[in-house]
Parts: sequence; C-alpha cells; structure tokens
Amino acid sequence: MPLADRTKWDGLYRASAPLFTPSPILEGLDAVLPRRGRALDLAGGTGRNALALAQRGLDVTLADISPFGLELAGAEAERTGLQLSTVAVDFEEDPPPAGPWDLILVFHYLHRPLFTLYPTLLAPGGLLVVVHPTRSNLERHSKPGPRFLLDDGELPGLVPSLEIVQYDEGWHDDGRHEARLVARRA
Repeated sequence: MPLADRTKWDGLYRASAPLFTPSPILEGLDAVLPRRGRALDLAGGTGRNALALAQRGLDVTLADISPFGLELAGAEAERTGLQLSTVAVDFEEDPPPAGPWDLILVFHYLHRPLFTLYPTLLAPGGLLVVVHPTRSNLERHSKPGPRFLLDDGELPGLVPSLEIVQYDEGWHDDGRHEARLVARRA
C-alpha cells in the first residue's frame, strides 16, 4: 500500500474509539485454535484479535500498515498485562514476518500473492484462518469494492496445499457475505 493508504488507516484509527473486543468469529473457533505457540495476526489493525490470542497464551505478533493502530494495540496490551509484538509492514511491498507460525489469522485483508506464502510460513500442523467478504457482498453493501473482494467460491482454491478443516461461505449474522476458512499444514 502506498503512503496514502497508511495515512488513511492512521486517520481512521485516530477518528474512532479502538475496538478491542475480539471478533465473534474468533470466539466461535475456540475449540480448534491452539493455546500455545506462535501466532501472526496479519493486517490486524488495532489488535482486537491479536490481544485475544495473547490472552489464550499464544506468543502473538501483530503486523499492520498503520503505525497508529499498532501503537493503540501496544498500549492496550500494556494496560492489560499481555505480551504482544507489533511490526509495521506494507504487505504489498514487504513479506510477512518470518515463521514458522502455529497460527496465521487474516481477517478482512486480501492480497492474493500472500496465499502462496502462507503454507511456507506455517509450522507443521499450523492453522491458517481467513475471513473475507466475497463478490456477493455487493448485493447489499457498496464497500469493499470489487477489487478488494474474493470471487464466490475462490478461497479454498487459494490454498491447495493445505488441508481444509472448516469452510463456509454465505450471508452471516453481521449482514456480510463472507468466506470463512480454517486450513492446516500437514
């Protein structure tokens, strides 16, 4: 993302109160997520899910383009006594932090070239969790625009070398049409 996008995200985080409550989707995956090991929250913003993973006992790295979002996450981790590493990274220019990761979490961020890297970043038995809107979402919502959406049914094909543990796609309680995937490296 260019500097303009970094500035945009910093501005959005400055303009609203940070949300530190984890996604209900993450809470719904409690039974399959690890309770120890290394986790990467990729493009995790202000760390709402990264903080929940740290609370589970994982060694978590939050990687995002927004230095201000990372600052908010770091302050919340300090306030709550959680360990959290943060790294500012532009995933369109730079690779994700080196693995191996026992868990990689990607909520609402799409950069297709990263999908070829995920299997190499995961530890054996490691999980990839991806949640992202599909083109059907445009039936009810104008954003995100087509460039930032998965094609309907596309997500499983982006991780052919991983074992699909859970997959669902459709309209969900939050009103979005999303693909939700949990996949494991053999």
